[in-house]
Amino acid sequence: MDISGEPTIGVGLISGALSAKVTLSGSFSYGEGGKVSSGDLTIFPSEGGGVSVRGAIELDARQVVVKPENFQECRFTLHDVTIGIGFHWERKEAQVFQGSLLITSGERGLNIINEVPLESYLVSVISSEMSAANHAELLKAHAIVARSWLLAQLLGSDPAKLDRMEQPTRIKQGSTIEIVRWYDRESHSEFDVCADDHCQRYQGISKAFSASASEAVEATRGAVLGFAGEICDARYSKCCGGLTEVYSSAWAAKDLPYLASVYDGPGELTGYDLPLAKEKEAARWITSLPRAYCCGPSPELLERILPDFDLETRDYYRWVVSYQADELREIVRSRLGEDPGSILALEPMARGPSGRLIRLRIAGQKCTLIIGKELEIRKVLSRSHLYSSAFVVRHEENPHTGYPERFILKGAGWGHGVGLCQIGAAVMAELGHASDEILAHYFRGATVRKVYG
Repeated sequence: MDISGEPTIGVGLISGALSAKVTLSGSFSYGEGGKVSSGDLTIFPSEGGGVSVRGAIELDARQVVVKPENFQECRFTLHDVTIGIGFHWERKEAQVFQGSLLITSGERGLNIINEVPLESYLVSVISSEMSAANHAELLKAHAIVARSWLLAQLLGSDPAKLDRMEQPTRIKQGSTIEIVRWYDRESHSEFDVCADDHCQRYQGISKAFSASASEAVEATRGAVLGFAGEICDARYSKCCGGLTEVYSSAWAAKDLPYLASVYDGPGELTGYDLPLAKEKEAARWITSLPRAYCCGPSPELLERILPDFDLETRDYYRWVVSYQADELREIVRSRLGEDPGSILALEPMARGPSGRLIRLRIAGQKCTLIIGKELEIRKVLSRSHLYSSAFVVRHEENPHTGYPERFILKGAGWGHGVGLCQIGAAVMAELGHASDEILAHYFRGATVRKVYG
């Protein structure tokens, strides 16, 4: 990939759809000299693996590209876009986009793709991941992190790795089944990145309601985090819970020096034995309320720094979830296709330095399941996702059988916890920290450099 100038990227807005509805606003070109000035489109796969478009455009082709005559003035609205796929805030909404509309037909259905300059993409990302009303220093730091992550992924893309991350390692020995799985953008073979939390939230210009988002991207144009001559694979999550996590806890078995576990607060953390590898110390951390940047911003600040649908989640720093034993058994069975029988125990096997579980044993009457890594644990123990895998387990026993009848999970943080803590960084900006100080806090040893002007 050439990054001597600003790249154009393909963002998958919808993948595997049986149909889609789009509204064009402005003058567009398509096909061999076709022109259209606004109108509604209905799109569906055609026989033979092509695309059929009906409405303001009547066209059948292997793929369809609709290009704006003027980037700034033209818009297209994609209806019924699902956001927060699989998470507790999942919903559908109409979203408005700039740039070109690319429609292809894949094995699972339609792919609706937005081709857009990278810097315009970033304006939407930092407005969708956090509120565009955030402090300018937070927006600048977030723009650099998001740009770094994207370019690191695209420059490091290896077609041989596509879909590898989505296939779990499943090992069965007697009545014990071990399943290890993690998730990254290598599952996207038909576009560069998706538009949802799986990659980076991208909701077009629907959420870019502040000029400060555009100003932050322009002020950092082409700037990335670098380490040892390479662009950093800069990660971020909503709330680290007071300690950030290392790369290998969430993804491949390697650690990156600039993604170390750091205390999300001023100075050094005292009173805890770090890293939180021992169960007793992890439990003491998770069930306490240590001071940290991401601990308890005021309601007024939260309303300014989080998008509307994230504001529905208030108990992210420390949280509690409980299940009846039969309910948890059914969740695990539906998630894995394996029935453990009555669940006797949830037993931590390995934790990362922030206390996040990376291997968990589910001991059942029928079989024992060993689950990893952190996101797979969060998915297996919830109908959507647990906020994080930094949790401890307590249970209440049935006095007649002695078996657990309720499991209580007490947890810390929201997300994988690797890299920048979005809420912590927002609080740092409010306290007067500049973007370079925020980046230095979360990405130890990394430096900011320009890869294009």
